[in-house]
Amino acid sequence: MLRVGLTGGIGSGKSAVAARLVERGAVLIDADQIAREVVAPGSPGLAEIVAAFSDRVLDADGALDRAALGAVVFADEAARRRLEAITHPRVRARTAELTAAAPPDAVVVNDVPLLVEVGLAPTYNLVVVVQAAVSTRLDRLVRTRGMDRADAERRIAAQADDDRRRAAADVVLTNDASLTALHTAVDELWERRLLPYERNLRSRRVVPPDRVDGAVADPTWPEQYARLAARIRHALAPAELRIDHVGPTAVPGVAAEDVIDVQVALPDLADADGVFTDRLANAGFPRVPGQWWDDPRPADGRWEKRLHGSADPGRPVRLHVRQVDSPGWRHALLMRDHLRADPDRRSAYLLLKRELVDAAPDAVGSGTVRDPWFDEEYLRAEQWAAQTGWRP
Repeated sequence: MLRVGLTGGIGSGKSAVAARLVERGAVLIDADQIAREVVAPGSPGLAEIVAAFSDRVLDADGALDRAALGAVVFADEAARRRLEAITHPRVRARTAELTAAAPPDAVVVNDVPLLVEVGLAPTYNLVVVVQAAVSTRLDRLVRTRGMDRADAERRIAAQADDDRRRAAADVVLTNDASLTALHTAVDELWERRLLPYERNLRSRRVVPPDRVDGAVADPTWPEQYARLAARIRHALAPAELRIDHVGPTAVPGVAAEDVIDVQVALPDLADADGVFTDRLANAGFPRVPGQWWDDPRPADGRWEKRLHGSADPGRPVRLHVRQVDSPGWRHALLMRDHLRADPDRRSAYLLLKRELVDAAPDAVGSGTVRDPWFDEEYLRAEQWAAQTGWRP
């Protein structure tokens, strides 16, 4: 099933987005609600909290007095960690139960206020962030929740800022206008991205990149790669594999097809099958059917690899699985680093790519191509590596 992480600062309108997604058919798992449930009166969680901090954290009715507990743990790091050791495993276990109970074709939306702060973004197939201007959020908190303005400002300041949230976001929903405008944006996200993503994920279907005229250089490609790499790393844990951004989107300033090329290096290419394939597919990166090779430099034989893509219609990916220290693995890194270091070669590469696209607009790249320029680039790159002492 598709797992979506939903977050946003206090007053951003995250709850309105969650409610609209439920109306469209999503299964909602509310982290705040679960956090209250696992410490409800009579629960083992509450009993363990009392054992750790005494009954001074209870109110007159025997329920958890959150203000009293906060006073105990706010300025005491050891006490806060003790509390987290009690609550976090219970929240994770309950979340897993609710996720397992959802239908196999569900879009499961996890509403997690502190998703960014606690580093949960890589655990989801997609992260949606709701944002609004601080002035808008303050007005909502004061006007609709009756908060004191100074208290509202403190709460906003205590959370992650917008830049940090945007860095973790695959989708940003801006909520400075009307509720109708927000619903329209959510509906478009649901129809154009979430539903197709869920279907692709379930059927392990790779989304081909769209053919777009007039390619440009996108300065956010490295940031997008970082999110993908974190998701892949989480999916393949506890294995600690080298993951690299390769291909034209890894070279600053190069206008290219909007496809992120990712390279995962394995000690043995035989390990790329079975469980490895399943983990990548479940994370949103199904295998592309067929057998795949890179064209070698110089042309002699073939460099075997595995190729995965993306099930997310909003982010095309080519994920190349190569054996570490193999010629194909080394060549991908060498070409990237040489083009990064040599502006003239970057310009020549850009010109060639445009010519190739014009000549074969429907071709889909999957490694090096059979063009004499790449043979010349290979020799130049090897000379550069020898002169500079480059190592992959």
